[in-house]
Amino acid sequence: MKELTFQTKMTTGILYDYMLHHTYNSPSGIIGSTVGALLVVGFFRTWNALYLIAGVVLLLYLPCSLYISSMKQMAGTPAFQTPLSYRITEEGIEVSQGGLSQMQKWDDIYKAVSTRSSIIIYNTKVNAWIFPRSDMGELTPKVIELISTHMTPERVKIRW
Repeated sequence: MKELTFQTKMTTGILYDYMLHHTYNSPSGIIGSTVGALLVVGFFRTWNALYLIAGVVLLLYLPCSLYISSMKQMAGTPAFQTPLSYRITEEGIEVSQGGLSQMQKWDDIYKAVSTRSSIIIYNTKVNAWIFPRSDMGELTPKVIELISTHMTPERVKIRW
């Protein structure tokens, strides 16, 4: 039986990466970016500075506010101050911290996605475990293999 264990430590950068991915893959993030880009294009067609200002504000507001939000979450969430321990088995994923543990069976996991720096396992539509690639190190390919083996392909969107 394959079993992998590793620990992760949340950082502002990892949390920001997750928030960017989650937001820009939602309808509101896509619409906001599209409208911002269209306003910038509108500026080059009309030379109306108001289009440029509005477009730049829309394009820069979201990433800046997400970074500030990730800093506040890091400072205000005690669970982020200590490492999480993960155990990935044939049955599912177990997470533990401070003597408490929770097991999620593979069939109950919503989806798995990746960013440049993390593997994100959604255990609901909005809650996720974040596995920073830097914390998994050489286990990263094995973790991806276990996830891909136990979840249906339509629920796995992981790039190597």
